[in-house]
Amino acid sequence: MSPNLLALLPEIILTATGVVVMLAEPCIAPGKTRKPLGWLAILGTLAAGAASWYQLQFGTISAFSGTVQVDAFSIFFQLLIAAIILVTLLGSLDFFDGPTTHAGEYFALSLFAGVGMMFMACSVELLMVFVGLEISSISTYIMAGFRKGQATGSESSLKYFLLGSFATAFFLYGVALAYGSTGSTTIAAIAAGLGATTTPRIAFLALAMIIIGLGFKVSAAPFHVWTPDVYQGAPSPVVGMMSTAPKAAAFAVLLRITFIGFPLMQRRWVVLMWAIAVLSMCIGNLGALLQRDVKRMLAYSSIAHAGYLLVAFTAFPREGIAAACFYTAAYAAMNVGAFAVITQVAGYNEQARSIDDFTGLALKRPLLAGTLSFFLLSLIGIPFTGGFFGKFYVFSAAAHAGHYWLMVIGLLNSGVACYYYLRLLVALYTRPTTDTARILTHKHVSFAAEAGLTIAVLATLGLGIFPTPILALAQRAGLAQIPAPHLVAPIAREDAAAAWCTQHQDECTTHVDSASH
Repeated sequence: MSPNLLALLPEIILTATGVVVMLAEPCIAPGKTRKPLGWLAILGTLAAGAASWYQLQFGTISAFSGTVQVDAFSIFFQLLIAAIILVTLLGSLDFFDGPTTHAGEYFALSLFAGVGMMFMACSVELLMVFVGLEISSISTYIMAGFRKGQATGSESSLKYFLLGSFATAFFLYGVALAYGSTGSTTIAAIAAGLGATTTPRIAFLALAMIIIGLGFKVSAAPFHVWTPDVYQGAPSPVVGMMSTAPKAAAFAVLLRITFIGFPLMQRRWVVLMWAIAVLSMCIGNLGALLQRDVKRMLAYSSIAHAGYLLVAFTAFPREGIAAACFYTAAYAAMNVGAFAVITQVAGYNEQARSIDDFTGLALKRPLLAGTLSFFLLSLIGIPFTGGFFGKFYVFSAAAHAGHYWLMVIGLLNSGVACYYYLRLLVALYTRPTTDTARILTHKHVSFAAEAGLTIAVLATLGLGIFPTPILALAQRAGLAQIPAPHLVAPIAREDAAAAWCTQHQDECTTHVDSASH
């Protein structure tokens, strides 16, 4: 098998499956179930995940003239994205089955979104990252407004599209400035070009623009204004996917760009990440305190968790990358699981929206209430859950780098978050005093949905009780990013770094030999 074909094997499988789903959808008569198309999409996702795991045995695969690099780092995020899409598809097989006949489009778009996200994770050239970003974004724009008969869905899709296009312009302008200041759009070559550039301020402006573009995708403050409205109007299973998988892909790109592309400017961009992390944690948690709508509350919660994850960017490279990878996996497991429960409770028309609508859920549907409670406890960061170890590794990495105040701010925000999570948790086990609670009691949970929830629960519990395997894989992914001698000659990068440090003694924060990392 050629390196080019091997490097993009998971993406090829997802693309082929999505095309088959689109071709098969018109062949099914109107009014007939589209579940077979969903099962086909699930099989394609499993095959793509297996292909990513298969790539591990080949070490590092460089393809398409060095613009695509498959290593432990990219494989970690590809497996995570495949798992998120799998749980989302399992939980939504029945969601679109009755009230709509265009479920096949949803399954195909989910696969195509996965293609773009995986492509982002393995791209080491900024223009290739942009291609993956657009593939992912266009799919999620459509999925956000998938409930065509509801005005909130159309508003959600339009707002997501307009603000997303605006953020993409920032990203492209940053890429253009990076090329102008370093002479390349390849991440490793940018690192080498920084040493010889005569315009370091433009180079940092390029990085700032790129961070703004990716900050939109991860819902980090102050680029978060779209998040509550889009999450509220989009279908619950779509929100579960778009709140986790695109973030994982964007954080993968951001980790490569900051730690590998701009290591010589770490002192500058660490300050920027410090500020964005604090803003995200504070705005997210304080905003969630005021919400009664569960989806809007979790939207602000996702902003706060983006802030927790950005804390890892202030740490040393090896610890920071590993902590960020682990936290991304833990957050994905508990958040996609929480939205899977909301999908089963609220249904297609989302009759249960506010916290009051969930009152007494434990009396009518105890298993769903217990599952949602478990995910809420993990989001808080209670021990023996993935959320606890995720925050522990992130804050420990920041402390080792000397950012004690950032760790304190994060811990205080975690305490604030307890209030709104526990408010929903208490409502689940409170006996309703009126008949206003609109909990669906007649709809049973299908086998596919049970399987998806089981995967999310086991992943969240496993990361809390046995974090070592995933942490080892995350550390391996981090180590795969530090040395990159096969992309840029170490001596050339060292000479370039030496020249840059000579010209900018006050800005150089690393030794010359760190250029080879």
